[in-house]
Amino acid sequence: MTLLEVRDLRGGYGPVRVLQGLTFTVDDGEIVVLLGANGAGKTTTLRALSGLIGAQGSVRYDGVDLLGRRAEAVARRGIGHVPEGRGTMAELTVEENLRVGAYLRRDRDVASDLERWYTLFPRLKERRDQPAGTLSGGEQQMLAIARALMGRPRLLLLDEPSMGLAPIITQGLFRTLADLNADLGVAMLVVEQNAMLALGIARRAYVLETGRIVTSGPAAELREDERVRKAYLGM
Repeated sequence: MTLLEVRDLRGGYGPVRVLQGLTFTVDDGEIVVLLGANGAGKTTTLRALSGLIGAQGSVRYDGVDLLGRRAEAVARRGIGHVPEGRGTMAELTVEENLRVGAYLRRDRDVASDLERWYTLFPRLKERRDQPAGTLSGGEQQMLAIARALMGRPRLLLLDEPSMGLAPIITQGLFRTLADLNADLGVAMLVVEQNAMLALGIARRAYVLETGRIVTSGPAAELREDERVRKAYLGM
């Protein structure tokens, strides 16, 4: 079942149009990757979907039109966003950051969810009373993902999750993302420069160039596509 359906998405910053009419889908429980060089429009796409910038076209999520809604309304619908650079609130503790992730919820299960993500990310539990700004890069990325999950999203938007991380930390992070998808059925739209790792956990992928989709298909096929391999996989 299609969870996210994007048609003719256009947008940018002020007079500068970055997105030139993107059309793509994400199915319920699916991992989809957006590939492209710097400046291709990947981050802008996620910001438009999250309601952080204005855009035109059509964005339907679980059958509801989201385009033009504010970021808070988008989050209420069940879309979590892990932004580029992680976006942790450095002066707040780890636990305070996690509780911020649940601020739109009205249920009483926040405490149980805290323990759930502390179990998945034990380093966060060890540092629950520490200011987030004192964490390592890998720990801050764990925190950013766990904070987004505190909102119980059906779709998680991840912008460059491996940025600034050592290769061994990145590999562990992507294993965690694959496990979250398999265990919880959380759909993911991932923007990532490490194309090989991203394609390794994804079902499908889209390749962007200057705000347009130029190639798409099953992730396994794109990994073997000669043009994609040379442009994005360094092979």
